[in-house]
Amino acid sequence: MNKIYRSTKLVLSAAFFIVFVGSVDTTYAQGNFDQFVSVPNNLPALTVAPENPIEGDDGITLDLSGVTSVDANAIALVSMAARQVEMAKKPKGAQIVAKQIIATKYRKWDKKRQIQCLTSLWNGESHWNYQAHNYRSGAHGIPQALPAIKMEVISTDWRTNPVTQIKWGLLYIKARYDTPCNALSKKKRSNWY
Repeated sequence: MNKIYRSTKLVLSAAFFIVFVGSVDTTYAQGNFDQFVSVPNNLPALTVAPENPIEGDDGITLDLSGVTSVDANAIALVSMAARQVEMAKKPKGAQIVAKQIIATKYRKWDKKRQIQCLTSLWNGESHWNYQAHNYRSGAHGIPQALPAIKMEVISTDWRTNPVTQIKWGLLYIKARYDTPCNALSKKKRSNWY
């Protein structure tokens, strides 16, 4: 009985892994992807028999016939994004992520000066805390977006994803003030930006 339980657990684990890998969305991946994990065409459906079989119950069947390959670079991108989100949940990590985004998307900004201004601005707003919430105004996150739902233009995970908040905050600053230093000047003049 214990042996059946272990093999059931192993088969279920393998099935969930294959389903997860097969469902990775590579819509936004860029670059030349030439590393693939191939799944043989003749792979049978996996069936897991229940521990205490009931008459007429054949177990759980997972059909893998539609999965033919998985892009290894897509898996690496997902892993890297997850590490970036975890790092940004701490204030110092969030600052590092913001620097990386500025370096890639806002190349015309004087990096050292603008990062100093951004650090001062968001220290005053949220202390780089992605969970910061102003209960009087409803402002939320690292950039203290008001209303917070505006961050959905980046992603719907704005409540829990500091990278989404940083991306939205930088986009907002660029669109409204052009640079973090201009946004900081506005904040000093009127106590909001």
